Amino acid sequence: MDDDFLETVPPQQTASPCVWVCTLDTETGWCLGCGRTGDEIARWTSVSDAERRAILARLPARMAKLEAR
Repeated sequence: MDDDFLETVPPQQTASPCVWVCTLDTETGWCLGCGRTGDEIARWTSVSDAERRAILARLPARMAKLEAR
């Protein structure tokens, strides 16, 4: 394999959890579709991959709380 190949392939980035249900819950401020806050949604494209993974780690608990109501 050509060594230049690794320099031209961008690293994989963590995909957005967006499911196109962009409605923020008035009580929590979390998106009803993905669980992110409005700020997390707005900043998604500008934060590091590590921060994206940290946001993703918080989403299951948020979605469980939203679904339990």
